Amino acid sequence: MNVLGIDIGGSGMKGGLINSETGEMVSERFRIPTPASRKPDEMAQVFKDIVDHFDYKGPIGCGFPSIIKHGICKAPGNLHRDWENVNVEALFSEICGQPVTVINDADAAGYAVMNYGIGKGKLGLVVMITIGTGLGSGAFFNGELIPNFELGQIPYKRYQKIEDWAANSAMEREKLSFKKWGKRFNKFLKLIELLVSPDYIILGGGTSDDFDQFKKWITIETPVIPAHLGNTAGIVGAACAVLHNSHKN
Repeated sequence: MNVLGIDIGGSGMKGGLINSETGEMVSERFRIPTPASRKPDEMAQVFKDIVDHFDYKGPIGCGFPSIIKHGICKAPGNLHRDWENVNVEALFSEICGQPVTVINDADAAGYAVMNYGIGKGKLGLVVMITIGTGLGSGAFFNGELIPNFELGQIPYKRYQKIEDWAANSAMEREKLSFKKWGKRFNKFLKLIELLVSPDYIILGGGTSDDFDQFKKWITIETPVIPAHLGNTAGIVGAACAVLHNSHKN
């Protein structure tokens, strides 16, 4: 069975068809830039355009860059404030005429890693951190998702949330070296270790590909492992969400 997964980010919206047995992408990855407004109606239209591109009929999985509770956006994150309290599942399902399962994008990436990647078979508490515009996080206990584990939202010093200080966007904005940024990121990991004592931390997102450039400044005791799933993890994990949703029903 092939499932359409769509990964929504602050800069791009990407989709692909995923083999649900193997987790492999069986189509070309298709990307459309996220509308500059980042508003619901404009983004919903792009969502439909991606579905139409694949001429797809059937359940769709979507990773969304905010806190999602029962399909509803509880905080807009890096998107427009109009997203707050929008039923994202209902909006996307209505515009494309197909059933859509929406989960947090870091949870989606975590699904990919735990089902098909380096996290497969790992027991205990596994925390997935996606490093990008923000710091997304997903948590799994004995392979089961703990939804909306938003560790990037922890307040830090004068910052409203620690991701404003330690995400990839902060490195780019302040032109930080990997050494300076790595030390910041290590402080974030120390907080995670203190608060939840995970058994493993797995890194995803674009910056995880540069792990060799900053790993020497990661000094926590918890094993820290790059996911190595590339830029398809969000799409693969979004498709996984459909399968997990069907098992619950």
